[in-house]
Amino acid sequence: MLNARYISFVLLDGPAMKKVFSTLLLLIFFNGLCYAAEPTATMSEPGWITESRASIKAKKYEQAIEQLKSANASSSADWNNLLGYALRKKQPPDLAGAEIYYEAALKIDPKHRSALEYYGELKLMKNDLPGAEALLVRLDKACFFSCEEYTDLKQAIQKYKAQNKR
Repeated sequence: MLNARYISFVLLDGPAMKKVFSTLLLLIFFNGLCYAAEPTATMSEPGWITESRASIKAKKYEQAIEQLKSANASSSADWNNLLGYALRKKQPPDLAGAEIYYEAALKIDPKHRSALEYYGELKLMKNDLPGAEALLVRLDKACFFSCEEYTDLKQAIQKYKAQNKR
């Protein structure tokens, strides 16, 4: 007498088994991409990230800078990116300082999408259109499919071009 396990194994032998296996691999791969693409969905996010993001959201850039400097997590791409962002957004902006931190973030993680976007925006602030466009190309490669950072930088470049046509 044949049992159900044997019958199901026989039915999925050969091409059918390959199809099921490849489908499972694709599902696992895309499921992993969904988690990797969400920058704020970490379960053990350090407090300095949460605090500095809250300060930045409230446009308290000097406070965010102090929080980040207190954390001194210079080996983190996120830390460098957030510090660069706060320096660029504060009044008056510290573009030279921001550039140092964006470059450090991208040295740690060359595909850091936020750093690529924000560094591209900084390049536009410095009237460096070719530099911003080069970062857009890098961002396009860093995004598996289209991503918000790519769209935002592309729109900033289009706006820059329209304003500087005159």
